[in-house]
Amino acid sequence: MTPKFKAQAGTFESSDIMVLIEPISEKTGRQIDISSTVILQFEEDIKTTINQVLDELDIQDVHLIAKDKGALTPTIKARVEAAVKRSLGIQEGTM
Repeated sequence: MTPKFKAQAGTFESSDIMVLIEPISEKTGRQIDISSTVILQFEEDIKTTINQVLDELDIQDVHLIAKDKGALTPTIKARVEAAVKRSLGIQEGTM
């Protein structure tokens, strides 16, 4: 699937991550840009977590920008999932 809209989830607060998603042309692949306060130690872990969520949601063509402030893995997963679902126009749960 390819996202339909720009969307975001998360904040710039400590221990959180801001995830921005933009649709791109089909067959372009994934473009993941990460900035983080802990990038030297955890860049590969953050990328792996993001790709795992994108795989689970069957998202292939996306530009994802992650601005991390030391988020833990469950937070990263939740923010990526929320941003993807918002970009697809999927509304689940309470508002």
